[in-house]
Amino acid sequence: MTHRALVTGGASGLGAASADRLRAAGLEVITVDLGPAADVTLDITDEVALAAAAAEIGPIDVLVNSAGIVGPNTPLLDTTPAEWRRVFEVNVLGTVATMRTFIPGMVERGWGRVVNIASMAGKDGNPNLAAYSASKAAVIGLTKSAGKELATTGVLVNAIAPAVIATPFNDSTSQEVLDHITSLIPMKRVGRADEVAELIAWLCSDAVSFSTGAVYDISGGRATY
Repeated sequence: MTHRALVTGGASGLGAASADRLRAAGLEVITVDLGPAADVTLDITDEVALAAAAAEIGPIDVLVNSAGIVGPNTPLLDTTPAEWRRVFEVNVLGTVATMRTFIPGMVERGWGRVVNIASMAGKDGNPNLAAYSASKAAVIGLTKSAGKELATTGVLVNAIAPAVIATPFNDSTSQEVLDHITSLIPMKRVGRADEVAELIAWLCSDAVSFSTGAVYDISGGRATY
């Protein structure tokens, strides 16, 4: 049976790389994103639009939550409540919304894989990226809770925590911040999207059977816990 996968933020970066890798593994993949480059144009923070899209898309066995925004690249004391709300709306509540939408069908069928893309920022906290770091810490906590809740259903929920990866996502990040977070990586280089996609594909497969609520680092050695 061919599994069907939904990849949010699937038009570029890690989402696009993941979609390509899952297709190569034989899955039917549907990408959703804000722009027309995706299979389905969708704002995951719009629950009405999400429900309508889900009805049209049909059953999903694999969910990769890659949609996200960086948010303010400024010191905490210069950030605004509106900026914080927007980052959490996309990075946390958008992920919650897709999980609440597609996981019930997985539970009903007794098999599912969910991979939430967090970040090393969610474990370490990157300076001048407080909202982003806090939102990714929330994704990690969400993943751990959901993994425990669904542990006997056949649906596995895991997260990955990449260090900085060469994608358009980081184009808006200042060179100073990029230099700092690259300097923290013992391999002394940024990661590639295809390297991350390999880990995601593995977590979406039958090869993983006894891991849920876990966080997989892909950081070139940066992770210390």
